[in-house]
Amino acid sequence: MSPGTAALLLIPPLLWAGNAVVGRAVAQMVPPLTLNFLRWAVALLLLLPVGYRVLRAGSAVWREWRRYAVLGLLGVGLYNSLQYLALHTSTPVNVTLVAASMPVWMLIVGRVFHGVAIRPAQVAGSVLSLAGVAVVLSQGNWEQLLTLHFVAGDLLMVLATIVWAFYSWQLTRVPADAPVRAHWAGFLLGQVVYGVAWSGLFAALEWGLTDWRIDWGWPLALTVAFVAVGPAVIAFRCWGAGVQRVGPTLAGFFNNLTPLIAALLSLGLLGEHPRIFHALAFALIIGGIVLSSRQPRE
Repeated sequence: MSPGTAALLLIPPLLWAGNAVVGRAVAQMVPPLTLNFLRWAVALLLLLPVGYRVLRAGSAVWREWRRYAVLGLLGVGLYNSLQYLALHTSTPVNVTLVAASMPVWMLIVGRVFHGVAIRPAQVAGSVLSLAGVAVVLSQGNWEQLLTLHFVAGDLLMVLATIVWAFYSWQLTRVPADAPVRAHWAGFLLGQVVYGVAWSGLFAALEWGLTDWRIDWGWPLALTVAFVAVGPAVIAFRCWGAGVQRVGPTLAGFFNNLTPLIAALLSLGLLGEHPRIFHALAFALIIGGIVLSSRQPRE
């Protein structure tokens, strides 16, 4: 792997850890689905000046609307909506540790839906990663795991991670030489157009079915600006490019850096201290990465 590709895949975990921390910090200021809509609505405005040509009549974004509607639903409409919902009952460290099971779901989705073979080393790595996730879900108490006493936010994050695995594999189904891929902003804009529609629908349902209110102010405005520019536009750009270069399975391993970064940020910003079971979970997940990334001998 080239240094440039490694850099592309290191940027998203850094920004997504920040996304989890600020999402937790403003959890009481704005409804979770509304936050996701505001985030992507701003991202849409940022992308329009550089990618607007992809929205012209006859573009693949409209001809292949089903493909882009699915990408928008999975990557924009669902993943972060579920994450922001999870952050109302879980912590940034727990949320990002659960998301560290991503390589496992990448392998499963790739094998079941795309026919990609799984190597024995990847199976062993997956077992370790799942053990790490189990430690997080049980909070180090195995009796709690056996009685299925899970935090609601942790379970929502498991679902979000599965959604992201499907999204990442969908990225590989768009030919690298397709006209819409010629400009990264256009390709992302094509997804965001549909994603904003999905997230807007979810936000409307949220307002219709709940009594949430928005606490407008500079903290919320700065949060929306950050999550739109960093975790949305920049991170999605880097992730998409990285997946195209090395595939979703290997790219998924880089996501496991997110919990460590989130733990450090939470310690400094939210006063949340990582506990022993977090360290154990992270050690198991790192072990899974090492095993899964070993190349077979020729």
